[in-house]
Amino acid sequence: MTKIFTKNLLVLAAASLTFCSQQLYAQTSDSDNLSDEPKNIVKWNVAALITKSYSFQYERAVSNNIAVALGYRNMPKSSIPFKGTINDAVDDLQTERTIDNFKTSNFAITPEVKFYLGKKGVFHGFYLAPYVSYAKYSGEGPFQFDIPQLNRTETMFFKGDINTYTAGLKLGAQFQLSKLIYLDWWIIGPNYGSAKGDLYAQRNSNALEQQVIKQEIDDLIDDLPLIKASSTVDANGANIRIKGPWAGVRGGLNVGFRF
Repeated sequence: MTKIFTKNLLVLAAASLTFCSQQLYAQTSDSDNLSDEPKNIVKWNVAALITKSYSFQYERAVSNNIAVALGYRNMPKSSIPFKGTINDAVDDLQTERTIDNFKTSNFAITPEVKFYLGKKGVFHGFYLAPYVSYAKYSGEGPFQFDIPQLNRTETMFFKGDINTYTAGLKLGAQFQLSKLIYLDWWIIGPNYGSAKGDLYAQRNSNALEQQVIKQEIDDLIDDLPLIKASSTVDANGANIRIKGPWAGVRGGLNVGFRF
């Protein structure tokens, strides 16, 4: 019930932002005193390369102090970003081993409305930007577990997807470097919403193996920060279900071209 309510709330927020941008555009007229300068900017978030991601944004001015933007982010399949930092927060060798061998990819779509606060107007200075975002995370990797009673180590291969819906507010500042080149600093943009997804693995297991697998998985997900998860194990395999709140922070440094 909470998931349905949160998802509907985020969909409503996205629709509201879209309606807002349409209304702002419809109200744009000669009285807005918009200049004859180009009203579009395309940007590349170079800071996203740190997280092995490619992030771009298109922004369009709709009035003297307001613009609408649409962002796209893609991370090709690779190891988990900052896995060393994550492992430092984990004190379990099995969890560290799983993180080291896990591969992940993701993409996100993020519409937003930007309200510029300074006297120079749109594309200049500090701004506030309410936004909504949809992201899909995919992951796969081996999971090893020990069976002390049989004195052996086994491996299962998990894979699956997690879908997230969040809304947030970003504080940023944009600077004109030359006639057509801009620098957009996403200072901070906290967001909150919900996530749902599954990671699953197929394996024929007897009762003893199921008990061991269940305990090993529960130990793993209990050690993971910022994620709420549960597991089920049966004779045919195992499933890790992600369902609950999801939070994050947007940030970045974008180089833009105005046209």
